[in-house]
Amino acid sequence: MKCKESTAVLIIRVGDAFCRDCFREYFVHKFRAMLGKNRVIFPGEKVLLAVSGGPASSSMLTQVQEGLSRDAPKKLRFAPGIIYIDEGGACDQNAEEREKTLSQMEAIFRKTGFPYHIVSLEQVFSLPNSVLEPVSCGPERPGSSYKAAVDQYLQQKEVNQRQGQLATEEAQDAVAHLSVQASQVSPEHKQALEKLFSSLKTLTARQDMLQTLSRQHLILHTARLNGYSKVMMGDSCTRLAIRLLSNISLGRGASLAVDTGFSDPRYGDVVIVRPMRDYSSKEIAFYNRLFGVRSLFISGLGTKTSDKASIQQLTESFVIKLQADFPSTVSTIYRTSEKLHTACPPQTSGAVAADKCLLCLCAVCNKAGKSQHQQAPAPADLKSLLCYSCRLTVKDMVSEPGCVGKPPGLHAALH
Repeated sequence: MKCKESTAVLIIRVGDAFCRDCFREYFVHKFRAMLGKNRVIFPGEKVLLAVSGGPASSSMLTQVQEGLSRDAPKKLRFAPGIIYIDEGGACDQNAEEREKTLSQMEAIFRKTGFPYHIVSLEQVFSLPNSVLEPVSCGPERPGSSYKAAVDQYLQQKEVNQRQGQLATEEAQDAVAHLSVQASQVSPEHKQALEKLFSSLKTLTARQDMLQTLSRQHLILHTARLNGYSKVMMGDSCTRLAIRLLSNISLGRGASLAVDTGFSDPRYGDVVIVRPMRDYSSKEIAFYNRLFGVRSLFISGLGTKTSDKASIQQLTESFVIKLQADFPSTVSTIYRTSEKLHTACPPQTSGAVAADKCLLCLCAVCNKAGKSQHQQAPAPADLKSLLCYSCRLTVKDMVSEPGCVGKPPGLHAALH
């Protein structure tokens, strides 16, 4: 125990006993140290927080709120926004259940004062095909420019205060909750989503497709549309350890480095960051319990199914049970992921479209022979336009990919 004064209230690991105040200091410090060590987010940047309502993303939202408060040490200096993807259409939720969940999430978002965007999964069928095209980013800022960016941010803040613009910023924060993307879902898109997920024979394929559509296509498009250059995901250490093993089983080994690393620069102009990756699910659960962080349980595709229903759930069950008997399991898998590096070159604006998977946006690395890929593939040749894992997902469809309900990536390939 750090302070040696108060009574311990929890034990994270053997020998790591914390009182309430010490645990709070430890938890907050870890979050800000993760951002400070990597220095990916510059002062004044717009950052989109992907909140699902679960424990990890809700805790991340709380950390950002506290980090932006005026009396916070090492105060955060970026401009946050929130996005929530309503996945009820893919999880067989009725209209009443979806409306109840949305009202609860909206109540949480309004209290933050941050602008937020509520997007339904059905809107993936109205996305432009350009969401799948690589966008070149500006030249990378060297680490030495971070201090210059901080100085510029502080100078601009002083100028704004002198010109009386601070009141305008506060007024914008007061009406931030009005920034809601609440467009009505068309019956055609609703039917298309139902057909898409019903055409997938296995739960493994459905969960993989949901991950691709909601957490990549919709979030990426919303970030670009509203000028966000960074997206924060609430992936914990436990979740990333499970993802590493399940992605290997799904054939996504080539993209493990970007799928589990702190930053994911594959999209060019929008970078995915994972500031919660050093926290275990146990630490997050204790913090939320001790300090009243509200989270919601939202039923998903895997709710009330067996551990063997999908590769993802089987992997999760395996890791969690092994962690119970061997407490270093998650940390060992997690530390292994930190040593991984992608074997494929990063995507640039000059990358060939065929070198990038049309669904998951990962690089298609096929070293079987250059002669197979010297010529551009035919538009209808989906196999050459998808990575190995996405090929398996499309192959799992009962009907042909050209039917109603194809995601925008396949739509772009066929037209």
